[in-house]
Amino acid sequence: MSKIFIDTNILVYSMDRHDPEKREKCRSGLTALTRRDKGVISTQVLQEFYVACTKKLGADPLIVKNILQSFIHFELVIITPEIIQSAIDISILNALSFWDALIVSAAISANCEKIWTEDLNSGQMIRGVMLENPIENGHVKEIY
Repeated sequence: MSKIFIDTNILVYSMDRHDPEKREKCRSGLTALTRRDKGVISTQVLQEFYVACTKKLGADPLIVKNILQSFIHFELVIITPEIIQSAIDISILNALSFWDALIVSAAISANCEKIWTEDLNSGQMIRGVMLENPIENGHVKEIY
């Protein structure tokens, strides 16, 4: 298995008590990536995770802060001016929001094969990176 970039929504689902099936499947997939040392996230994902968990899920900020510590097992892409420039190009050429393009750009910079996301078009290839929705049609599919 090559490296997989993890979009924020997959991490947030791993915390979401409203859908236990999604939560457990995402946790299982994240655990598999951690064991195989194949997971990649970015500083953008860390920031979005904190905001989504505290605002949308109502989680305690200090608990979320502690959970962020567990992400040290993933490779971390620090968003640089070069990644931002690339994201602008990806956004324009692929009609993506800047924030989604920044995810793609970060994945490219880390030489990821795939991006696990629910926000983008599953099956689409952008600059050699496959977008994969591990949760399709309301059913959780095998994600590892």
